[in-house]
Amino acid sequence: MTEHSLNVAMEAASKKKMNLVQLTFIVAVNMMGSGIIMLPANMAQVGAISLLSWLVTAVGSMAIAYGFAQAGLFNQRPGGMSAYAEDAYGKPGYFLVFLLYFLSLAVGNVAIGISAVGYLAGFFPWLTSTPIATCVSLIILLWLTTVANFGGPRVTGRIGSITVWGVILPVGLLCVIGWAWFSSEVFAAAWNPNGLTLVQGMGSSISLTLWAFLGMESAAQNSDAVENPKRDVPLACLFGTLGAAIIYILSTTVIQGIVPNAELAASTGPFALAFATMFNPAIGSVVMALAVLACVGSLLGWQFTIAQTARAAADERMFPSLFSRVNEMGAPVTGMIVMGVVQSLLALMTISPTLNEQFAALVNLAVVTNVLPYIISLSALFVMMRAAGVAESKFRLNSSIAIVGMLYSVFAIYASGKDAVLGGMLVTGIAFIIYGLIAPRFTPRPGNVKTA
Repeated sequence: MTEHSLNVAMEAASKKKMNLVQLTFIVAVNMMGSGIIMLPANMAQVGAISLLSWLVTAVGSMAIAYGFAQAGLFNQRPGGMSAYAEDAYGKPGYFLVFLLYFLSLAVGNVAIGISAVGYLAGFFPWLTSTPIATCVSLIILLWLTTVANFGGPRVTGRIGSITVWGVILPVGLLCVIGWAWFSSEVFAAAWNPNGLTLVQGMGSSISLTLWAFLGMESAAQNSDAVENPKRDVPLACLFGTLGAAIIYILSTTVIQGIVPNAELAASTGPFALAFATMFNPAIGSVVMALAVLACVGSLLGWQFTIAQTARAAADERMFPSLFSRVNEMGAPVTGMIVMGVVQSLLALMTISPTLNEQFAALVNLAVVTNVLPYIISLSALFVMMRAAGVAESKFRLNSSIAIVGMLYSVFAIYASGKDAVLGGMLVTGIAFIIYGLIAPRFTPRPGNVKTA
């Protein structure tokens, strides 16, 4: 998953307004980074019944995307979700949403790194031979992509806009031609190996499927470069999310009918394995190389994005000033180094017996720390609409859709498991401690308060 394809498109759009089709494409590509790359293997551990999670996630994600599209029309201040939260909850809301979202990006980066290591293991099996080897490989990759960003944003943006196709092309191709190799017997054998109920099957992989949609919250940021933002932004959010959902559902369904479930569950490179099964190992190796390229490029872009996010918060006095420091190339190197240390610690804290287990643990934690900001910022939409004086019919429509998105987000937290929820609550508690220390910056001194 990468934002840099979106950023590059936004720069180009500043010269010429985008139409609905162009904006829809940007929304879809923005979500379809590396988020899908490891999902088939993790979902196979539950069985093909986990595909039902896509249906729930698609509806919930479209509701969230629509809510953010509307919020972006009422509030176009810098800060995105944090700025939305500030409308209802003031500076504490801004800080809480920022810090949780910021940490979710850090966790997400580690998960993307795990995906890259998994596909690299197809060429160098020793990378995942033991949990320690996997962890060391991951930390090395995290630091390589951190240091690579010291050269500034120009190269990072160009690389990200190209490497994202390393995922989109194989996944899109599998959706179209994979059905020629689809076996109903293989799919039936994979349907429910663990004997889950229908409800359990629908909730079994909610956090994993939502992971593939993370990034949709940035869609409304294009509103100033759109021909008709009031119409096109909400429609593009919905169509883009729906388009990504169709590709996700088709690709993860067809792969369950190509590769036997046990093999798929044990794979560290599920899409490469699918193409190797369909054609030959050489084609599988090509797909594996494309996936590695996409993951590394995505990680490179997100490393820069998270440093820029911290820099913006530091400029608002919401974060330590050291995150504002940049080198002559415009890169916030100090912040990148700090986040490299944080991500290395996350890699150590989530070390697991298998690569797939570590990936699942990271995704669950990333989802919890991401959807909490979703709930907080979406709930501010009610305040925005009242302040804007929208018509009652529009208020009811937007409120209903936003509530669906928030309820889905609550369910996603529940489905992430007690360990991820505990981690999210610990982070939230720490966030309030940190805000308590910086809150005096935004409180007038008694001597400065004017009296009537």
